[in-house]
Amino acid sequence: MRKYILGIFCIILSLSFFLLAMSNKKIEHPKTVAGVSSLIKPSYAAYAKSLYNQVHLKDSGLTYPVFEKALTGYFNLKEAGRLSDHALLSIADFDQRSTRKRLYVLDLSKKKMILNTWVAHGQRSGDDETVTFSNQNDSYSSSIGFYVTGEEYVGTHGRSLRLDGMDAGYNDNARMRSIVIHGAPYVSQGTIAALGRLGRSQGCPAVSPELSDQLISAMGEGSVLFINKSAEKYASRYLDEQHAALAALPALNNTDQGEFHLD
Repeated sequence: MRKYILGIFCIILSLSFFLLAMSNKKIEHPKTVAGVSSLIKPSYAAYAKSLYNQVHLKDSGLTYPVFEKALTGYFNLKEAGRLSDHALLSIADFDQRSTRKRLYVLDLSKKKMILNTWVAHGQRSGDDETVTFSNQNDSYSSSIGFYVTGEEYVGTHGRSLRLDGMDAGYNDNARMRSIVIHGAPYVSQGTIAALGRLGRSQGCPAVSPELSDQLISAMGEGSVLFINKSAEKYASRYLDEQHAALAALPALNNTDQGEFHLD
């Protein structure tokens, strides 16, 4: 009986030493954020490039670096719970002159571009080309960065869609400044023919009146608009590629190149 009790005691003692040793040992879990990110970032980059090619954005004048920035922001905003389930990604590329169709409206779930058209910039941001940006009230300038669409309303320009700036110091005064998406008659081929450029807004990304209803209906509340100017000094919390890659996992799992699993 004593031998039996002694044996049980030895087993318990050995187990205690083992558990103590394990508690002091740092165990690396394969599914840490850094570990997962290092695995999926190549797949995310391949997905972004494939999507860029599938939608034929190069043929439409949008460069890959601009698209990749916008896509990164889209997934980070989605992960932050800012977007609707049907959110579109729109890019106003102010690297291009106003005479170019520099607004791209993308349905990422369907991998298609649903609209490519003109978009105006602010009066004090430049003539045909944007050179100056501001987040200040009454600046009559455009503001760069990520926006999320808000509620629609009917105002001076008819049906309009409010915008909330997501980047502090760059565009977070958008609602106070009444920066919205609306139609404007100066966004037209006729204006380009007469002036050599589009007409300009008071800072709003204005579009053609013939397309404004279509755009507002398609975007709805909770979509992304990214206003880009590559030469401008700009930083955003939503340009974190590591977190974007993690947020994009469902999209990566649905790519034509096969599924990506962490099992």
